[in-house]
Amino acid sequence: MLIRGGRALVQQDILDTFLQITDGAIACVGTGSAHAPLDLDASGLLVMPGIVDIHGDAFERQMMPRPGVDFPIDVALLDSDRQAIANGLTTVFHATTWSWEPGLRSGDNAEYLVGAIEALRPQLFADTRFHLRHETYNLAAEPIIREWLEKGRIDLLAFNDHMHATVANLDKPHKRTRMVERTGLTDTAFDHLVSEVMARAGDVPGSVARLAATARARGIRMLSHDDESPAQRQAYRAMGVTLAEFPVNEITARDAAEAGDHIVFGAPNVVRGGSHTGWTKAADMIAKGMCSVLASDYYYPAPMLAAFRLVADNILTLPEAWALISASPAAAAGLADRGRLAEGQRADILLIDDREPLRPRLVAVIAGGRLVQLTEPERLSRTSVAHKAVAAA
Repeated sequence: MLIRGGRALVQQDILDTFLQITDGAIACVGTGSAHAPLDLDASGLLVMPGIVDIHGDAFERQMMPRPGVDFPIDVALLDSDRQAIANGLTTVFHATTWSWEPGLRSGDNAEYLVGAIEALRPQLFADTRFHLRHETYNLAAEPIIREWLEKGRIDLLAFNDHMHATVANLDKPHKRTRMVERTGLTDTAFDHLVSEVMARAGDVPGSVARLAATARARGIRMLSHDDESPAQRQAYRAMGVTLAEFPVNEITARDAAEAGDHIVFGAPNVVRGGSHTGWTKAADMIAKGMCSVLASDYYYPAPMLAAFRLVADNILTLPEAWALISASPAAAAGLADRGRLAEGQRADILLIDDREPLRPRLVAVIAGGRLVQLTEPERLSRTSVAHKAVAAA
């Protein structure tokens, strides 16, 4: 396939050039043969690297669109894949929470999901990977998680601690109701479970250290979620946890930045102009150099919208903003083969109509060298070389 006529992000510049794709990779940029069996006209469009999303849990809404209403995981994954591709996400890490609670975030669901991802990969358009969000108080899960790490079933491992927030929300009716409904337990049973889990708090640090050691030995990147202080970030960093995910205040984000950690914030935070929890404003952190990665979090359209919002607000240039959703998350996840338009890179490419600055429109998506979405089919044509080859056959 040849993509011609577009304005492509090459290194840190937007250039008029063409890209040639062969065997799922970018064969050349602006040089070499200008012929291919398929010709994609990108005139008037931006040509950008595909989005790499290292933390997205919007798929949970396909699994359980309403509390207590379940749909098969394979159906949910296929639908989520189409939604991700439709928003330019060509590499997707499904952020799956394995908690101490039953229901949506139970061990059974985590096991079903990792198995479904492995089985369905050939049918999925996006390169789909497994990001396990381990609730650190879920001590019973440690042996299985270590086994999964050893077998290479986990692509990213995050350490989450929502236990104290759970206890704090027990007396808040709205939040309590949502937590209890998600588990399927009665109020009394939920309270009893929380008490049992909290009673083992002293065993948590040792469990975290053992899991981190196993992940390090396997070369699996790790994240710590909602770090509250520089001391907490430093403790995780000492265990090889080099991604700070959603630090809750500026002093913690600054500590991470000064140490060279990857710092992840949610793209919805940028699009909406602030955090829905009232915590750190991502745009401020970006402006101060304290954010290196934006993730979809709970909303697949957010990464692309956030990049253009940052440009419109004069916070970053387009190449700088796009790095937050493509090259930087690829580097954070240890994926050296994507995130840039360069020879030898995986051919994950987006064609975008950017005439309305805050409402970019995706025209085409190429994932792993395959054209998986095209909203303007008149842009695609077969070359005369291709016609001759068909005729000869």
